[in-house]
Amino acid sequence: METHADLGEFLRSRRALLRPEDTGLPTYGGGRRRVPGLRREELAQLAGVSAGYYTRLEQGQSPNASDSVLDAVARVLRLDGDERAHLYSLARPRPKPPRREAAPERVRPGVRMMIRSFGDVPALVLGRFGDILDWNPAAHALLAGHLGIGSPDRPGDRPNIARLVFLDPRTRALYGDGGDRGNRDDRGECGDRGDWTRKARATVADLRLIAGRFPDDPGLTGLVDELTLVCPEFAELWAAHSVGDCGTDTRTYRHPTVGTMTLMVEFMTLPNDAGQRVAVYGAEPGSPSEAALGLLAATSA
Repeated sequence: METHADLGEFLRSRRALLRPEDTGLPTYGGGRRRVPGLRREELAQLAGVSAGYYTRLEQGQSPNASDSVLDAVARVLRLDGDERAHLYSLARPRPKPPRREAAPERVRPGVRMMIRSFGDVPALVLGRFGDILDWNPAAHALLAGHLGIGSPDRPGDRPNIARLVFLDPRTRALYGDGGDRGNRDDRGECGDRGDWTRKARATVADLRLIAGRFPDDPGLTGLVDELTLVCPEFAELWAAHSVGDCGTDTRTYRHPTVGTMTLMVEFMTLPNDAGQRVAVYGAEPGSPSEAALGLLAATSA
């Protein structure tokens, strides 16, 4: 992934979402515009910079853009907090470290002890690019009981969340994908597929945000290239340049053993572990979903 190219594509994708009338710019006549959304010169006018400067920024030729310029562009494009952080990551990429063979990610013993202390509450550790580095038995039973419980301990066999979501039929079924990939609505989006479409969008948006933090990492580049090549759905979502952080969420899971559950998931970043996160899944106390989680834990013990 080329950071300068990603910056231009990201800015163009955000420009395409805004119309002149959304920003207070006058529109003249009823003629059809040749480009969707704001033109470069319109965005430059609203941000208070010259059209030439903004063009260079979009082409990745202004590596020293000031905070005030980036903030003005973010304001005009109505970027949220995650999108603004992504803009800064792309506009000011960190120097590339010397290329060397990356060591497999490891989980600290204290973190392993922590996720096992959750007992019947599913908990797992995600690596910086979504590899499952460790999970307790409850998380294994919830998300991937068809895989070996020891697979995270073998770097070559580690499950990856993005691969599971897009390539694994049982994971797709867990999020309610009925498998009718040809049923698309007028916007080109898949029809009623439960929570899978929302989960797929969130997965790609999170991966985009990570890509801005770890530009040109060969592991991430390989993952994106693989999914883009073999999964048109991933390629379409990746091209949209949406970004977002998986901080918390509530989803419906259709588990083959215990049935449908509504669970909340919390993601917690481990500050001393280079992008690793802990995910914990829970249900409302006293709810049928909590009872289903308890049954799942009992059957997986």
